[in-house]
Amino acid sequence: MAYSFLASLPPPLLVHRKEALVRALNRFPVSISRGRQSSLAFVAKATGESSESSTSLSIVKSVQNVWSDPEDRFALVGLGFAAIVALWASTNLITIIDKLPLIPGVFEFIGILYSWWFIYRYLLFKPNREELLQIIESSVSAVLGQ
Repeated sequence: MAYSFLASLPPPLLVHRKEALVRALNRFPVSISRGRQSSLAFVAKATGESSESSTSLSIVKSVQNVWSDPEDRFALVGLGFAAIVALWASTNLITIIDKLPLIPGVFEFIGILYSWWFIYRYLLFKPNREELLQIIESSVSAVLGQ
């Protein structure tokens, strides 16, 4: 994979002398072009593998594999539409519940208690964090069918 980007830095972000910056940038694989006198633009290109996690890459590959089958495209579009409708419905439900008296305070208290329990149960000690990572990995693999 090859990525490139163009950045234009305003003068306050540069070092005091532009020549020193140009000499420093010449050591890296960048192309420098002088634009207006008050700014300096450079293009940097990177090649190689990206540093994304393998889980996100496998999710993207799974979606690409499903999209490549003509029979599964309709199901994938349907799942996307269902996700948008579920998000809209849950947002409206939360708005309605928020308007009821006393209910938001109770839910906030329950949320605080659950957060404390979750931190104590899964995040405080190292063996519990490893258990949480195993649960997450097994859930992701179950959802993706791997």
